[in-house]
Amino acid sequence: MQKQIKERRITGLQVAVVQHGKLVLSKSYGTANVQDAVPVTNRSIFPINSCTKAFTGVAIMQLVEEGKVDLSAPVSRYLDGLPQAWQPVTIRQLLTHVSGLPDINRLLNPGTYGLQGVGTEEATFAKIQAFPMDFATGTQFSYNQTNYLLLGKIIDKLQGKPFAQVFQEKQFDVAGMPGTGFGDSRDIIPGMVQSYRYVTNLDGKPLGKEKLIINYAEFPPMRRTASGMNSTAEDMARWIIALQQGKLLIKKETLKTLWTTGTYNDGKPTQWALGWVLKPRPVHDAMVITGGGRSAMFVYPNDDLAIVALTNIAGSYPEEFVDELAGFFNPSIPASDPITALRMQLEKRGFDQAPTIFTDLKRTNPAFQPTENDLNDWGYRLMNGQEKPKEALEVFKLVVKQYPDSWNAYDSLGDALLRNGEKAQAISMYQKSVALNPDNHDGKKVLERIMK
Repeated sequence: MQKQIKERRITGLQVAVVQHGKLVLSKSYGTANVQDAVPVTNRSIFPINSCTKAFTGVAIMQLVEEGKVDLSAPVSRYLDGLPQAWQPVTIRQLLTHVSGLPDINRLLNPGTYGLQGVGTEEATFAKIQAFPMDFATGTQFSYNQTNYLLLGKIIDKLQGKPFAQVFQEKQFDVAGMPGTGFGDSRDIIPGMVQSYRYVTNLDGKPLGKEKLIINYAEFPPMRRTASGMNSTAEDMARWIIALQQGKLLIKKETLKTLWTTGTYNDGKPTQWALGWVLKPRPVHDAMVITGGGRSAMFVYPNDDLAIVALTNIAGSYPEEFVDELAGFFNPSIPASDPITALRMQLEKRGFDQAPTIFTDLKRTNPAFQPTENDLNDWGYRLMNGQEKPKEALEVFKLVVKQYPDSWNAYDSLGDALLRNGEKAQAISMYQKSVALNPDNHDGKKVLERIMK
């Protein structure tokens, strides 16, 4: 943990480990408030951002158990007045991010993701409904906050009370989570850590070197089912125990459904289950949810193990070291994750050796094959969160080599080439992406902009 804190420049961190239904490790490191050198304790409260979605998945499955929601039913069964194109989208498609709905984040303040200068929640929701669909429902994946906003409205309506109250009564109180609740940078929350991030530009000017600044974020109440919770690692560990012991969901079959991926229209599985991401591996499958580049929760059902890691530094990506930490409890887990194995070798031998290292790992272990989504996600974390565009470029080259028929692989490589100043090659990659997928509207917009 000290190694990760140093390399990722993490200011404050909590970690909790659940094994065989018990909390076996709870540790705190660093400072909760750099300005006043306030240390992190096990009771310090951290923003968990999109880890909130796992709790929303459970809230929906509680409605399923109560007979109030059918995952295969269209959203129009539960919410009136939605646009015609939105109405056939199913509850499962909302949960798994294959709805094709336009993302409400596009309308929020780009600096805070709040409503300053934008308008009211009602006006913003009305405005996003006038946007066209991003793609035909069930044909693509697109991480989307509108999906979970609608799920929040369904919970409000069918439970007859605000979703924040529902979460409190049906999850936080049941699991014993005194440090957990909703809020953002505008709220005064006792015990809340200060969040930070590193920047290289400020007020439109390059700084020359990275600077640590306070990370300010707003989560309008209507979208807090997507990313509005704060918690402690111990609270989240207790929640995992309650979930697996049948205190939050009564039937074992319901938990199985929660952790089962959806399907695209062509029958292929989605990467998302219901509020969670499935990381399929030989033996050591992991159910994962992450948030804000600063929080991660991994559950290894076959190993009866779970790990929660929370930091107060945006872009620290604790999800990248959780498998290594799991290795101290089960040494075979990190070796079973292709991304962890690849990352450890690239960091040791150099990212410029990526093709050779990939071949070596494949020769040693014929089952070694990182998924396109995992490679792609890692590349973007390197490029955007950790400000390592050259390293990211090598990862995206691997994606294209391994998945040459993927339009998204060429689109991502185009992003990385553009970030590295290789405009001509970027244009070529975007063109290949659009040729493979004429519905890649974002790629078309980038091409139009850079070819002027």
